Amino acid sequence: MKSSITIDPDICNGKPIIAGTRISVQTVMEFLAAGDSIEEILEEYPSLSREDIYACLQFATKLMANHYEIRKVA
Repeated sequence: MKSSITIDPDICNGKPIIAGTRISVQTVMEFLAAGDSIEEILEEYPSLSREDIYACLQFATKLMANHYEIRKVA
C-alpha cells in the first residue's frame, strides 16, 4: 500500500496530512527536525509506517523545489 499525503479543508484546518490519519506532515517534520529518529516517531505514532514518514519527506522536498519570491506587501 502506497502512502500519500492529502489536503482536506475539513481535516486539521487544511494542513497536509498522512492519508487516513489526522497526523500532519508538519508534525512529522518537527519530530525529525528535533532530532528524533524514524524509529522514535513510529513508537510515538504506531499507526504510521516508515513509508508514511518517507512520504512526508518527499512532500517537503517537492515543496522546496518550487520557486519562491519574497515581496514586501505592506
